[in-house]
Amino acid sequence: METLVLVIHVLSAIGVIALVLLQHGKGADMGAAFGSGASGSLFGVSGSSNFMSRATAVCVVIFFGASLSLAYISGHRGGDSSVVKVQTGSVVTPVEGAPAAGDAAPSEGSAAKDVPQ
Repeated sequence: METLVLVIHVLSAIGVIALVLLQHGKGADMGAAFGSGASGSLFGVSGSSNFMSRATAVCVVIFFGASLSLAYISGHRGGDSSVVKVQTGSVVTPVEGAPAAGDAAPSEGSAAKDVPQ
């Protein structure tokens, strides 16, 4: 389920990017008056703005819905998803004769055992 929503999310993001880049800005009509006659060639003069803006709005709604779905799925994921792991029931009691936490106990390979007394 998460993979399907992720694929829809990526495809809608690519769609929004492509549709925004294909649209011409409001100042492009002034450029068409000075010789750039390609502004109304594909969809007509007013048809491109209606089709492109509606398609962009649909892609944005799909992108927004997929974003909310991914946030919900990741927030309600079962299992061990916490960064902070809580330890329960592990209390360590000191053993008699063992060095305290601040005392340095000699290790097995230390020089303290090799010194004759």
